[in-house]
Amino acid sequence: MDFFDSAYRGTPPWDIGRPQKEFVDLVRRGEITGSVLDIGCGTGEHALYFAGEGHDVWGIDSAPAAIQKAGEKAAQRGLPVHFCVLDARDLSRLNRTFDTATDSGFFHTLSDEDRLVFVDNLATVLSPGSNYFMLCFSDLEPAGYGPRRISEREIRESFRAGWTINYIRPAIFESCTRAQGPRAWLSSITKK
Repeated sequence: MDFFDSAYRGTPPWDIGRPQKEFVDLVRRGEITGSVLDIGCGTGEHALYFAGEGHDVWGIDSAPAAIQKAGEKAAQRGLPVHFCVLDARDLSRLNRTFDTATDSGFFHTLSDEDRLVFVDNLATVLSPGSNYFMLCFSDLEPAGYGPRRISEREIRESFRAGWTINYIRPAIFESCTRAQGPRAWLSSITKK
């Protein structure tokens, strides 16, 4: 059993029982548009929130335990979200495109090599002009707690070919384990 599937057998620290404030704010500002793919959706809080706001939503995660919990929440809340177990390095298998893709805490789990594979796959599910919103741990967060830290430079390098970076701004990654969550980057990136 992999680390993430095992973590979802309980409640991992990143599963705060609601969407991250940064994504709620994106919806309120009208930045989340059309059909949405929530990458690394976990137990589905972002996908369910987007569906509740009227979006056609798919949520994918490689952890079967997370997808099971997400499906149960969707049924309880009566929200039509298509959840499936899928490795985000294999997005091309979805055979469809979305207007928006979201990522709360997935990108910072990738190795340098897997980032390239992921970005190539992300391009297959977004049409030109579609947006990708990513919340990841920042290199401004001191070492210790949590996953690998990502620099603004690394984000820019990962998305330099075929993408336009609209903004990379400081944010907070809310967590169950700390009153003030870790420092993060919120990025808005458009497929050319």
